[in-house]
Amino acid sequence: MTIAPVSAAERHAALEADLARWDEAYHGRDEPEVSDAVYDAARRELLALEETHPDLRSENSISQRVGAAPDSAFGKYRHLVPMLSLDNVFDPDGFDGFVSKVGRFLGLNEDGLQALQFVAEPKIDGLSISLTYEYGRFVRGTTRGDGIEGEDVTANLLTLKDIPRELPGESPERIEIRGEVFLSKSSFLALNEQQVARGGKPFANPRNAAAGSLRQLDAEITRSRPLSLFAYAQGYTSSPVATTHWDYLEKLRSWGFTVNPLSQMIAHARDIPAYVETLARERSELDYDIDGIVFKLDDLSLQDRLGFVGRAPRWAIAWKFPAEQAITRLREIEIQVGRTGALTPVAHLEPVNVGGVIVSRATLHNEDEIARKDVRVGDLVRLQRAGDVIPQILGPVLSEEPRSEPFVYPDHCPVCGSLAERVHGEAVRRCTGGLTCEAQIVERLIHMVSRNAFDIDGLGERSIREFYEAGYIRRPGDIFRLRQHEEALLQRDGWGRLSVDNLFRAIDDRRTIPLSRLIFGLGIRRIGERNAQLLARHYQSFENWRTAMLAARPDSEDRAALGAIMGVGDAIADELSAFFSESHNVEALDDLASELTEILPEEAPSEGHLSGKVIVFTGTMTTMTRPEAKAIAERLGAQVTDSVSKKTSLVVLGEKAGSKAKKAAELGIETVDESGWRVLAGL
Repeated sequence: MTIAPVSAAERHAALEADLARWDEAYHGRDEPEVSDAVYDAARRELLALEETHPDLRSENSISQRVGAAPDSAFGKYRHLVPMLSLDNVFDPDGFDGFVSKVGRFLGLNEDGLQALQFVAEPKIDGLSISLTYEYGRFVRGTTRGDGIEGEDVTANLLTLKDIPRELPGESPERIEIRGEVFLSKSSFLALNEQQVARGGKPFANPRNAAAGSLRQLDAEITRSRPLSLFAYAQGYTSSPVATTHWDYLEKLRSWGFTVNPLSQMIAHARDIPAYVETLARERSELDYDIDGIVFKLDDLSLQDRLGFVGRAPRWAIAWKFPAEQAITRLREIEIQVGRTGALTPVAHLEPVNVGGVIVSRATLHNEDEIARKDVRVGDLVRLQRAGDVIPQILGPVLSEEPRSEPFVYPDHCPVCGSLAERVHGEAVRRCTGGLTCEAQIVERLIHMVSRNAFDIDGLGERSIREFYEAGYIRRPGDIFRLRQHEEALLQRDGWGRLSVDNLFRAIDDRRTIPLSRLIFGLGIRRIGERNAQLLARHYQSFENWRTAMLAARPDSEDRAALGAIMGVGDAIADELSAFFSESHNVEALDDLASELTEILPEEAPSEGHLSGKVIVFTGTMTTMTRPEAKAIAERLGAQVTDSVSKKTSLVVLGEKAGSKAKKAAELGIETVDESGWRVLAGL
């Protein structure tokens, strides 16, 4: 009898079935059915079939789950709904403040506040990820990244047994499910033993180990690490899944996700401190690290009304546990000069283990902190990791040992010798040397080429310092003229033909730069990534931004308009005004811009039908609070400011509207009452 040949599709299906079964036996039950050699041979055959027949390959293929290591770094993926962070509280008063803010935003009375229900979830110390499902099938997994855009780690996430490949039953056409990837304490200890046995460096803590395991270019390495996942939140969804967060967690369970079993419904805010106390007491007994508890409003309609402010939701808060502490000796206090000229005291410590991390340095913040805590060189000091992350000195430990003299804070810059001034109302001393101070110039240049600014591969801190000392780079524009020093570079240790060519290529790749990265890269005080994005989004083009900043002189209308941009404020506006008032800063900026091919304008908001509108709310709102009205306008794509100017598109007049209504009339700006606003907003 002749046996019919097996088709490529049939063989592919058989191999996938075998590999899936073997994966489950090896990773799910720790009971391997076949040898590594048999498994690897089957995998190679599967890959060969897909190479010959590309139509057999899909995003959910076993080959994609365990496939060969990518040739380059992870691709980027823009979240459908941003993955933002959480604000923190540390005690009952802080939580009461959070509840009060919620009440004010929603316009609730005391009875309304008492009726609020919360869901409590342990805050896992791991790596946040987002899982996208389309028509019930897992298609993509990404890290949080910067909250807007994350790294595509789909291949690695496909190695986790806790992630369902398909959602059983009904599910939206498209949904983002958020969760936390972590490593248990026991797995962490075992992994570090393996690292040491192989001659590798042990991981500092389970969180770093989990992050390092997931962000591997070779999925096989991730596969070898026993990572776990707790699912806990929803990003985008094409259709509603539940009306409450608790019901959403139940839905996650029904789809096969693991939801933290310690999650709990809490009917009244007054019951929350007791829950915190209980979990804090049990924290050390858990086999995974938690650094606090997340409390979320249960009602999803209220979550939607509350929305977000800055980087965090208004409807959730993280109650952080007290940090772990240790005692060590203060060896030295060093004064460092940052890119904004700030003189920062740094304590050098005898290395000590604090909460699983070896700490040898800690900031002392400023001279007032040193005086208040009265810490001196040679003291035994009590140390903790604030928020279980940042090392913090609490103060000296009482001892009979003789103490050194109190630390004398310098009144001149230790780098350039310029006077270090302390501005009235500020705790920080700043070097007045400006761009003549080597520390500031170098630190600004290092910041400019950093990952979240210009992100020039191969041009890091060491190279910037080296090239500055050699005289190749003295101001930002010099980076893009580095090719003029090609022959000299080739003569330097560590810089061969290949490395020099790669550096020039990386620099040329950044001659086209988004406006937000350019603004952030300048290193202007108080201008972080978020503020840079706000400015870029508001002004949209480099020319518009530069013109507006030059016009934003103190007491000018342009300065007032700058400070009125939602999320900017007067302090940031003052820093921008001060930066552009210095001619050498403008000259340096223009010199840099002349070396760039294109400064990409920021995309205008496209989330709603009010995109491009500049709206001002004034007077008392009766059907909603003013913060709620502002949040709605921003979700619909509008820019909300606090002052009326020629650039204002619309003024919404609540009851008892005053001077802003008058100014709108004088300028001929369109106005609507609250009912008109509701119609415009589609409410």
